[in-house]
Amino acid sequence: MWKFIVRRLLITTPQIILLSIIVFILAKLMPGDALTGLIDPNIKPERIAEMREKLGLNNPWHVQYKDWVVGALQGDFGQSFKYKMPVSDLIWQRVVNTFWLSLVSTIMIYAIGLPLGIISGRYNDKLIDQLITGYTYIGFATPIFIFGLVALWVFGFMLGWFPTGGSVAPGLEPGSLQYILSKLHHLLLPSLSIALIGTVGTVQYLRSEIIDTKQRDFILTARAKGASESRVYNRHIFRNSILPIAAFFGYEIVNLINGTVFIERIFSYPGMGNLFIESIMLRDFSVVTALVLLSGILAILGALLSDIILSIVDPRIRIK
Repeated sequence: MWKFIVRRLLITTPQIILLSIIVFILAKLMPGDALTGLIDPNIKPERIAEMREKLGLNNPWHVQYKDWVVGALQGDFGQSFKYKMPVSDLIWQRVVNTFWLSLVSTIMIYAIGLPLGIISGRYNDKLIDQLITGYTYIGFATPIFIFGLVALWVFGFMLGWFPTGGSVAPGLEPGSLQYILSKLHHLLLPSLSIALIGTVGTVQYLRSEIIDTKQRDFILTARAKGASESRVYNRHIFRNSILPIAAFFGYEIVNLINGTVFIERIFSYPGMGNLFIESIMLRDFSVVTALVLLSGILAILGALLSDIILSIVDPRIRIK
């Protein structure tokens, strides 16, 4: 197992290095640079040229890349011109909100998806299966931002059941019970919007695996030996069908990253996704570069996590 993890880490390291190079080059192709927005337009051109030289913006790209990587390894991603604060501090403030949004969304995805997938696979071609399958088809066809807008309009504006923006009600003391309940209340509708769309893949994967597994010879043998139907499903069918879901878990991180970008913007939720959109619109060079790099790293680590989980839960995989 440890040899497998080390081998995968050795593969992951050059992927992250290549990702950082691509992100840096694409960022350099954007209009403006890290100094854009930080300087007063009334400053004399000679002073601007002096500041660019001091910041190393006139250096060759590979020298700038080396300085950027060294700074990133030390937690220094530069300065945000909009918020007038270090990018690392800004991202840390937002990443906490995105973490809780992603965590609650993940819990909802599996709390909804696993029961629906089991029911759909167990009673395939029945009415209940057709209803669940119809829901997944609608989920696949509906963009997450459309679903988020509808959910916000219905449950936020029309019914008033949930807040329509922010992450907590103003004026509450951090750490108090009212503060925690307010945070949870603000999380529920965006998390549910992500989960109801994100769960369709889990339902379809699990349904297909259960239908395939219950037709295999060892299941027929278990039934022939007199095993109860509940034992057949719990000990044999479900246990073998859950493997692709376990492997799919790491890729849920990537889907959550993509989903939170739109959902946070729609619900005005102060997380990394909303910050990313704002930074692109304002051409906040340093923030965009840091967020793209972190998102790419999370995607790579998600694939690594999927491989590790699958190697743990599947006894047929032999890692030497």
